[in-house]
Amino acid sequence: QVQLVESGGGLVQAGGSLRLSCAASGSIFSINAMGWYRQAPGKQRELVAAITSGGSTNYADSVKGRFTISRDNAKNTVYLQMNSLKPEDTAVYYCNFRTTSEEYWGQGTQVTVSS
Repeated sequence: QVQLVESGGGLVQAGGSLRLSCAASGSIFSINAMGWYRQAPGKQRELVAAITSGGSTNYADSVKGRFTISRDNAKNTVYLQMNSLKPEDTAVYYCNFRTTSEEYWGQGTQVTVSS
């Protein structure tokens, strides 16, 4: 059974940085895309960043220039480097892996940015 295990969330002051990690445990093959989503209280879950198996990336406009997504295919791990954090980045962050036939979600990690 595949599980995605996230780490790296926490409390940080505005302007600070955090690095999120998400690793897959269990057998998972042919991951096409990895991504990070977030959900703030009272809001819908939104895409933050995604990266394909070929390394192409996509970012939400609100995080462009501040966040960087990367992946280690050998380790089935995706990272999200978050710099210049703002209070509006406060949310639960979820990682997402997609294969040709399956989709997996992490349990979520809280990121809180204080002003």
